[in-house]
Amino acid sequence: MPETAIPRPEYPRPQFVRAEWQCLNGTWQFEMDPGDSGLERGLPDRNLTGEIVVPFCPEAPLSGIGDPDFHPAVWYRRTVRVPEGWAGRRVLLHFQAVDHDATVWVDGVEAGRHRGGFTPFTCDLAAAADPAHTYTVVVRARDPRSGPQARGKQAITYRGRGAHYGRTTGIWQTVWCEPVPDPHLGRPRITPNVAASALRVTVPVSANRAGHRVRVTVSDQTGALAQAQTRADLDLAAEVWLPLPDDRVRLWCPEDPHLYDLRIELLDADGAVVDTAESYAGLRSFAIDGLAVLLNGEVRFQRLVLDQGYYPDGLMTAPTDEALRRDIELTMAAGFNGARLHQKVFEERYLYHADRAGLMVWGEFGDWGSNATGPPGHNQQPTASFVTQWLEAVERDYSHPSIVGWCPLNETWQRLHDQITVLDDVTRGMYLATKAADPTRPVVDASGYAHRVPGADVYDSHCYEQDPEVLGNLMAGLADGEPFVNADRDGTAWSVPYRGQPYFCSEFGGIWWNPDARPGESSWGYGERPATEEELQQRFAGLVAVLLNDPRMFGYCYTQLTDVFQEQNGIYRFDRTDKLDVSRIRAAQQRPAAIEQAGHGSNPHRRAQEVHP
Repeated sequence: MPETAIPRPEYPRPQFVRAEWQCLNGTWQFEMDPGDSGLERGLPDRNLTGEIVVPFCPEAPLSGIGDPDFHPAVWYRRTVRVPEGWAGRRVLLHFQAVDHDATVWVDGVEAGRHRGGFTPFTCDLAAAADPAHTYTVVVRARDPRSGPQARGKQAITYRGRGAHYGRTTGIWQTVWCEPVPDPHLGRPRITPNVAASALRVTVPVSANRAGHRVRVTVSDQTGALAQAQTRADLDLAAEVWLPLPDDRVRLWCPEDPHLYDLRIELLDADGAVVDTAESYAGLRSFAIDGLAVLLNGEVRFQRLVLDQGYYPDGLMTAPTDEALRRDIELTMAAGFNGARLHQKVFEERYLYHADRAGLMVWGEFGDWGSNATGPPGHNQQPTASFVTQWLEAVERDYSHPSIVGWCPLNETWQRLHDQITVLDDVTRGMYLATKAADPTRPVVDASGYAHRVPGADVYDSHCYEQDPEVLGNLMAGLADGEPFVNADRDGTAWSVPYRGQPYFCSEFGGIWWNPDARPGESSWGYGERPATEEELQQRFAGLVAVLLNDPRMFGYCYTQLTDVFQEQNGIYRFDRTDKLDVSRIRAAQQRPAAIEQAGHGSNPHRRAQEVHP
């Protein structure tokens, strides 16, 4: 296949880049396995009967198959020849995401397995590559219709309905390989420290060899700003501290999303470079001052939009890298300064574009509707796999400056005074694990519904009341420390009491609007459908004003950026075209929020930012 024909050919891990790599997207052999009997029938050892275009799932039209039915198991097969220059080096085979339970064989030998449809995993293509050899890669992906699994918004009925959409089975993000020396660098964790005007870079190394060192160089458009090195033979992860010159300190923020370039090198005992990778970092900080969430020491009201990251032709996979970037442009054009990346772990390329654009985002896991009372095997009843996958997601995305908060769970259902359940354990476990993995960002224990961690960093609610006056009355209790809190239909409490944390309405609006709806078409949104666009615009402005004008509210999240199949309450159509006057949506959000006008916090580096715009 010529290089120009390879779908999604861009580098899939933009914050840890090696110069040599090979994209394995494109046409693979493919076969359905409806009885999940392929292993017994010898599928790993023979050619498969069909073809598929990777990285698109078989349910997506872009895969060349477009079969929306259930696929309990599917198989992939292709051959790989590594470039001659890779000879003798270890070759890592990377899968950015395979839904849900994957096993990989290389030349008939099991090379790896992974459970979890949202996060990447790696196995060996070759311990010492031989360019003269053709490697055969076989993948089995299992995606059972029932049983506990983190599915996000994927439907467990044949047709999507309500807020459930089409399924994704098997490979749905880029497959690729790269050569690495022995030893080699692992992915760094980059932690900004605004107070010290410095970056802390923690670099794992595959083996601790006597005399080896890690060296990190920070640069901007003027050239190298700082360089430091440390021994790589004493600790499993070397740590390098890089203070920046005072006159080159420039903070990452929506108005100026400045990024520093990083070069990370592994040196041997003689000072020769063994391994090299390129990265980047943003210098910014988060803090909490009473009810305010501070970015770089100043209040920043978060005008978020719910982005579900679905596409008509690719489902959970963006058709092109440009489509990811375009969604960010549409978000900002509508007046939002951030997004909740809702109910899936987005492709890392999205975060790369958000870092460059200055869009603030909340990272989220795909586990909507986990409950404590469902029968064994319930759709998304939590398991240990939830914690495992979520930690993989946090580790992948830790260093991206655009991420301003973490949301491990969404709309969990458990009554406050019932016995302690596995969901309680998982909720607390995911919160504590997130704080242990990343103490630098705010974390909500569960978005909306059941808050189960006393004193979690932030507190929120979901409220789709369509009347601005009524919404204002519901939110008014925040002034007395008694905010609106989601509860069961009979009024039974789901959440531990509010303890004065920063509070935001993290889902609201969802105004039902589809001017192109045909008679009998499946279409829904929240509340009564407006009769005209003018009515919609006035409703939107009124709802937004309630939250902007509340001096105790640190942000909001409007549902949603685009229509998604039958859920037609987006600012834009599912195909990303305009369906209303976006300029009015933007104008309604532009005035300073009340909490910003209160003047919390101060930015010690404002002068540096003004000097270096």
